[in-house]
Amino acid sequence: MDNKFVMAGVMGWPVTHSRSPVIHNHWIRQYGLNGTYGLFPVEPQNIDDAIRGLKALGLAGCNITIPHKVEAMKRMDWVDPLAQRMGAINTIVVQADGALHGYNNDGFGFIQSLRDDKPDWRADAGPITVLGAGGAARAIVLSLIDEGASEIRLINRTRVKADALAQEFGQVVTAYDWSERHDALAGCALLINTTNQGMHGQPDLDLQLDQLPTSALVADAIYIPLETALLAQARQRGNTGVNGLGMLLNQARPAFKAWFGVMPEITPELRQAIIATF
Repeated sequence: MDNKFVMAGVMGWPVTHSRSPVIHNHWIRQYGLNGTYGLFPVEPQNIDDAIRGLKALGLAGCNITIPHKVEAMKRMDWVDPLAQRMGAINTIVVQADGALHGYNNDGFGFIQSLRDDKPDWRADAGPITVLGAGGAARAIVLSLIDEGASEIRLINRTRVKADALAQEFGQVVTAYDWSERHDALAGCALLINTTNQGMHGQPDLDLQLDQLPTSALVADAIYIPLETALLAQARQRGNTGVNGLGMLLNQARPAFKAWFGVMPEITPELRQAIIATF
């Protein structure tokens, strides 16, 4: 690679809470690269100008976070088919000719985080219960279907949102009432929380795990705190728990490779660097 200075960052509003600069700048130092990764606070009404400015400023691209994931996708010259199905992007890569390509690496990040903790994990090992029906749930459910999941039980506090996703994704996905969430765990091989319940400053997820087999994997997309009440409860009864830090770190890897030319590794040092920011 030549010694050209490469710049990327994360665009959102607000964006100061993002851990992405810690991740990418750690990798830039680790691999001795010439570049930097910054924060781009962009108000919703300025998203057009900001995205158009990527090429003019000579940036390699950027990550896109809330609330711009859907709006940014509309302004791409090309969108990866998987991101199109997800209805949102989280990564922009500026091409040599200035064209903007959009990707969504959230599903990849989640699946890889499961494999990091359980290398023999399979999507078709049994029924999967997913709580939540927002953007994260959408990315995760699509990726599970692509991995071969045969039964996904989708449960959301607002039933109509779960119904809409189930209808869109076909017979693999069945929507259940929020009141049925405890019973929906019977026979499950994987339980995933994509809601904000259990996140720092939010109430804990109200879920009884009595019917969940102890062999089931329990994943929480939340990473602050690392040990949510759900994961603590799961580990106490013998389930393997996976927190959201692995998803956060893994979704960053394909983006870093696209911008900086290196597929980075997730080291204990990087995990510690992120945990130190909590």
